[in-house]
Amino acid sequence: MSPDEQPYFKALGQRIAKARSAADLTQVQLAQALGISQPQLAFYELGKRRVPVSMLPGLAKVLSISIEALIADDAAVQVAAAPPRRTRHGPVSRLEQQLDAITRLPRAEQKFVSKMLDSVLAQYASAGQEAATAS
Repeated sequence: MSPDEQPYFKALGQRIAKARSAADLTQVQLAQALGISQPQLAFYELGKRRVPVSMLPGLAKVLSISIEALIADDAAVQVAAAPPRRTRHGPVSRLEQQLDAITRLPRAEQKFVSKMLDSVLAQYASAGQEAATAS
């Protein structure tokens, strides 16, 4: 690897490590999913070796992130973030903004938010059933 490439591959390794952590995976688990050794993955995360281009699709899939999020610097990823969805004319609703923000959270935080929503919806559903049986 040339000296010019070292900063890029170090930053790429840091993004891989951060995404692996957010996905609640160990280096061993991610390495097994990719069919490589743990020491090899450690070298990628440290930026000591080039990550093969052919590995990027599998890496992105296992980590549940886009290839662009892996290879681009943080500023480029923020610029490339999808604009809020618009389901009707007019301003984007607060709920739509929140959903878009949730999709940009790390996977572990997305799971936490999902569990909270499941809990709230379950409480609402049971309250609705109690009201229906009381009538």
